[in-house]
Amino acid sequence: MKILFVTPYFMPAHHYGGPIESVYRLCLNLARLGCEVRVLTTNANGLERVLEAGTGRETAVAAGLDVIYTRRVMRHAVAPGLLRRIVREVRRADVVHLTAVYSFTTIPTLIACRILGKPIVWSPRGALQRWSGSRRVGAKWLWDRVCRRLAPRATVLHVTSDQEAAESVRRMPRMRAVVIPNGVRMPVDVRRVSGDGRLRIGYLGRLDPKKGIENLLDAAGLVMAKGAAFTLTIAGAGPGAYLRALDQRAIAGGLAGAVSFAGDLRGGAKRRFFETIDLLVVPSHTENFAIVVAEALAYGVPVIASRGMPWARLEDRGCGLWVANTPAALAAAIIRMATLDLPAMGARGRAWMAAEYAWPVIARDLCNTYASLIQGRPLGARAAAAGTPLGVEGYMAAGESPIATQSPTVDG
Repeated sequence: MKILFVTPYFMPAHHYGGPIESVYRLCLNLARLGCEVRVLTTNANGLERVLEAGTGRETAVAAGLDVIYTRRVMRHAVAPGLLRRIVREVRRADVVHLTAVYSFTTIPTLIACRILGKPIVWSPRGALQRWSGSRRVGAKWLWDRVCRRLAPRATVLHVTSDQEAAESVRRMPRMRAVVIPNGVRMPVDVRRVSGDGRLRIGYLGRLDPKKGIENLLDAAGLVMAKGAAFTLTIAGAGPGAYLRALDQRAIAGGLAGAVSFAGDLRGGAKRRFFETIDLLVVPSHTENFAIVVAEALAYGVPVIASRGMPWARLEDRGCGLWVANTPAALAAAIIRMATLDLPAMGARGRAWMAAEYAWPVIARDLCNTYASLIQGRPLGARAAAAGTPLGVEGYMAAGESPIATQSPTVDG
């Protein structure tokens, strides 16, 4: 099966956060299943930087996985070279997998697939969801309308939760949706580092107003007022002005001695972060998935997630809490978690990730979706496609290894 991924950015463009890792891991595991995967993308890595990658030619990343980087000339992903290549690449593919919505790459891909009659799986990555702070809503409404008109009839939305499915289909009402979550890599050996008795709370992710970090800082102030001993490590990258605003908020709240900002973490530093915290708090206003939740659970770290995210099963699985995204609710959840058996909760979360979120399982589910589209068969439910979940041993035997400590090599 020949699969073409069209995405505005690709590994190692870490500036764009978790989706970069998710798309790369999906492509790699599809190739391991025997698919012929080609990625058409740009060399963008933020507005100010580009990747040191050869452009305009195929770069072999792994067996069965090739990437074509095209030169970004403006904004995040405006790349004329991609336009010159898109028809040729769509023509040779059996199915096209499009990532992102409000990007230069979206409309050309929809048009090419419509003209050439190619089925398309479209991953919005949460872009079709809205929250009170969503920007450019009017322009996005117009863009959505254009996309609805241009999309081929055989277009399926790939979403990562029922919540994202409902919101996405509301904006693309004639499209079907298939719910297949992101996968997670399991660290083979987790070496927990003992603390000094204080509850070690962590946050890891982009520093952006959408992530609700202000609520977490305010919650930390309420926890401190209760006399609880804790540290809060906030890890992630974001605009300098926003980082300074968060720092000032922490100082104003009397948290200077308890809160630290760790910056962007990769590889071994990211691993050490998970091994040295007792609890992860993710207070996003909205997320389609939030891969950091799965990563923390894979390391045996319990999680508090806001109800703007699709992680209600944290409570069903006994490995965390799913709460309202207010300072009071977050503070109450932190205080409650401090009284629970966190190592046991973490162990349950790790077993859950190994059983249901292994990359080989996720890749197989998507392969079944591609095959159904190509053959014109009805799309089956994920549960019917997934088969027997892999346990921890089966997961490792399937070829997964510890979380990568470096980016894949690209020639430059």
